[in-house]
Amino acid sequence: MIVGAGFAGYECARTLSRQAKGAAEIVLLNPHDYFLYVPLLPEVATGILEPRRISVSLTGTLPGVRLVLGAAHDVDFEARQVHYTDPEERKGSLPYDRLVLTVGSVNKLLPVPGVAEHAHGFRGMPEALFLRDHITRQIELAGAAEDAAERSARTTFVVVGAGYTGTEVTAQGVRFTDALARQNTGLRDGGPRPRWLLLDIADRLLPELDERLSRTADRVLRAQGVDVRTGTSVKEATQDGVLLDDGEFVASRSLIWCVGVRPDPLVDSLGLPTDKGRLCVDEFLNVPGRPGVFACGDAAAVPDLTRPGEVTPMTAQHAQRQGKVAARNVAASCGQGAPRAYRHHDLGFMVDLGGLQAAANPLHFPLSGPLAGLVTRGYHLMAMPDNRVRVAADWLLDAVLPRQGVQLGLVSSWSVPLDTESPEVARVPGGPTA
Repeated sequence: MIVGAGFAGYECARTLSRQAKGAAEIVLLNPHDYFLYVPLLPEVATGILEPRRISVSLTGTLPGVRLVLGAAHDVDFEARQVHYTDPEERKGSLPYDRLVLTVGSVNKLLPVPGVAEHAHGFRGMPEALFLRDHITRQIELAGAAEDAAERSARTTFVVVGAGYTGTEVTAQGVRFTDALARQNTGLRDGGPRPRWLLLDIADRLLPELDERLSRTADRVLRAQGVDVRTGTSVKEATQDGVLLDDGEFVASRSLIWCVGVRPDPLVDSLGLPTDKGRLCVDEFLNVPGRPGVFACGDAAAVPDLTRPGEVTPMTAQHAQRQGKVAARNVAASCGQGAPRAYRHHDLGFMVDLGGLQAAANPLHFPLSGPLAGLVTRGYHLMAMPDNRVRVAADWLLDAVLPRQGVQLGLVSSWSVPLDTESPEVARVPGGPTA
């Protein structure tokens, strides 16, 4: 039984399926029927890629794996059962012999007044689709507005958090709004250029990465007109804008919250030891004191054997490789092969900065500009389990055709609250409130 189909869960299921070859029943419990390739989510939010391009079918790409749609809400370790709720709010239970917990993460919240009510996160497809509509709507409303102050507020976008997600959302967002403004008569003729602010309490962009990548990202974003403010955060959020901790009030209708992630709330409910909210495991990804239970990915504090005393960061690169090791160790617990400790030296990181621009250090060799952009896109195509041709086709079309700026109206603001425990599922009337 595998709970969660993010990078860790998907890779675990795929590896187990290939090893078992039908000799074992593999059950995958997940709220929806696709694996989401999260690194390309900013391109969905800014109209480059269509949503299904980065949504990989679980049933179509995991032969030999039985998919059960539902969200786990409890684990009975004594009875060896996982309790869940399906999309139609029916309760169910699934037995297991071996359990792999890969429930991932949700938006990280901070006690800032007004943020929960007025900000929106960026963890799942519903949030990306909402943001795509929201950005388009603000540009169109600005173009029709006669009041200069209203125009300015609607064309001002504030992103909090300059890690991977915030930096890439800002880089793609500024190009998207510039394209929409050029198509809008009300803004094209003398209207204000859309303004993007990227805030972070750290002293530089991408604080978790090599400083050379930070400098490249900073230079590219500033050249694109982004107002980058390090050492700055939000003191209060309101319907009319955000109050910064330096006392400045920024009028805006768009607050995008990318300050980081926290483990799925299921982890807290298990009653097991945690490390900063992440489930404690050993180097073999076993949960101590719970035979047959494994955990990996964002929800697990996996010891980093390459950096003694630390745990692996919450990145897709680690989650994907941990999922593969977890699968092999599950097989070893069943008598197939020997268990393997998780050890991985990172292979470098890549940050898409929009268009042909990127910052990358593959194998720790620093790159920037179009070459980095080519390497970054090549890496994404190789890392995706499916849909590579469709993604490449969308990239080609975006390079030669103008961006489509239309609202689909599929996801409302109410449907994607910042404090949701399930960012991958949009809230619906009559359903759970979080």
